[in-house]
Order: sequence, then C-alpha cells, then structure tokens
Amino acid sequence: MSVLALVGYYEPWWVQVLKSIVIFAVALQLVPVVLIAERKLLGRFQSRYGPNRVGPFGLLQPMADILKLLTKEQFRPTTSVGLLFAVAPVISILTAVAAFALIPFGDTQRIFGTRVGLYGVDVSIGPLYLLAFGAIAFYGVMLGGWSSGSKYSFLGAMRGAAQLISYEVSQGLALLGVLFSSQTLSLTGIVHAQAGMWYVVPQFAGCLIFLIAGFAETNRAPFDLTEADAELVGGYNTEFGGGRFASYYFAEYLNVLVVSGITTTVFLGGWLLPFGLHPPGWVDPLVVLAKMSLVTFLFIWIRATLPRLRYDQLMSFGWKALLPLATLNALVTAIVVVATH
Repeated sequence: MSVLALVGYYEPWWVQVLKSIVIFAVALQLVPVVLIAERKLLGRFQSRYGPNRVGPFGLLQPMADILKLLTKEQFRPTTSVGLLFAVAPVISILTAVAAFALIPFGDTQRIFGTRVGLYGVDVSIGPLYLLAFGAIAFYGVMLGGWSSGSKYSFLGAMRGAAQLISYEVSQGLALLGVLFSSQTLSLTGIVHAQAGMWYVVPQFAGCLIFLIAGFAETNRAPFDLTEADAELVGGYNTEFGGGRFASYYFAEYLNVLVVSGITTTVFLGGWLLPFGLHPPGWVDPLVVLAKMSLVTFLFIWIRATLPRLRYDQLMSFGWKALLPLATLNALVTAIVVVATH
C-alpha cells in the first residue's frame, strides 16, 4: 500500500470530475482501435485482406461502421416492451464503463501540484465491485432478449444468463488465490504486492482460469453461444439495430478491454516492469496499455483459432472442469499462505 493511502489521501471533487471525463474519452478511443486491430489480425490469421479501403490502410473502417449504425433508423418489433427495450443496451454500456473505471493505469502522481491517482476509483473491495457490476450486466442481456418479444432473442438471453452465472463463479474463485497472497482487496494494493514477482508465476492456474472465464463472460469465441448465428440468428440482440445495436457492440468490446485490464492488474504486475526497472510516473499508463494490448491480442488469436463449442460442452466444461480447478487452486493457495506465514 502506498504512503499516500496510509495518510488519508483524497482527491478534490474537480479532479474526480475530470477523471470521469477522461475515462469515457479513453474508452471511446480504445474500442475503435480494438475493432480495427481485430479485423486486421483476423485477415492475417485467415490469409486474406483486412480493411484496406476506408481511410489510409483502412484505419477509418471502425468509424465508418459506427456512423453507419448511428445513422440507421431506430426500429423495434410491435411485440416488444418499449421501455425495457431501450434501457437494456444502456445497462450494458454503464456497467462496462463502471468496471473500466476500476483499472489502475498507474500509482498516485503529482500533476500541476495536485496528487492524482491514475485510476478512476480505488475502492477497498475492488474484486467484489467488479463482480457486482458483472452481475448487473447480466440484466442488460436478459432484459434485451426478453423485451424483444422474439423467441430467438429470448433463447439467446437465457443462454447468456446461464453462461454468465456459470463462469462468474469460476472467475471469482480464480481471484481468491491472488487475494490470499496479497492480503488486500485494493487493486492498487495488489499491484504493489507484485513488486517482487508477478502473480502470473505462482498463480498461473488462476490466471488461466480467469482468462477462460473472461472469454465466456464477454461472449467471445469459442464461447459466443449467446449470439450463435447458425442457431439463434443473432441471439439476444437479434431485434436490435442502429444505435442500440452499436451500444451492445461497444459494450462487448469494452468488456474485452476490462478483462484485459483486470488480468494485467492482478496477474501481470499492472504498471510494474520486470528486472527492477522503475521508469518515471508518466510511463505507467503506457506500460499498462502495452500489457492490455497483449491480452487483447490473445482474445483475437483465440477467436481465429478455435471453433465454437456446443452449448452442452460449454456448460459441462464450466461446471465439471473449470469450477473444480478454481476451487482446488484457491484451497492450495490458502494452505501455502498459512504454512509460510
């Protein structure tokens, strides 16, 4: 824990307002970057061209996609529930941004004479805060499918509910090993606890379980069963178009960044560099972004490599393989921590 935390450090209200604006701005800028990176990389993986027409080297393709969606006419089925149909995408966006605010991009720094933490919020129950907003995000999927008045959307929502609940349990258990080792629930405290060794080494099993559960939580291949086009047309967002579909699309990619950021924070040392290197404070966000990019690249690589599972395989793997392994990892870590202290 930093010295500033021990002396009761707090930020002025205007700093918190500015940080909120910066969080939205960074999130809005990072999602198009991930979109173009995914399309370019998938083109390379699959021996074909990626986007190369819109803008130099196709770099403006994400902006063209976003403009196309935002300028489409809003439409909803006559059987839908109007209010919930409009609120569901908003829930997905808000929960994704709230979780993104947890990611620490650096330690507390002095900027223009004011001490500023390079994170949105450093709550004392960081992982619980993350899991809570993950649980609320479930309502964005569930309400979106149910309020559409479509059987395909509703089936996709039910799949999403079962999938999120199943893999969230394993994801939470995977974090227990880190919490036992660091003896803190603060994400910045967890980063400081990795000064000697990143937790990806002693908690490699927990890191692997957390990442696999993250793939399922974000509905990414090979766990994208909630929107399986061959079976459900488009899943829970089948009836959504225009800006509302763009909201779901944005939330999905922002959640990929959230999982990448949390993995970086709890397993890859956050802003810390290996070999005892201590760069200036302004380098910290660049280090975090570089590590997040590597994890996001893994998301894209897996999408290009593995085929989609059947739904029974998805649930069986979550409950019969991932959950016991996560429980065993937490148990072994607890025994080791007690024995060595």
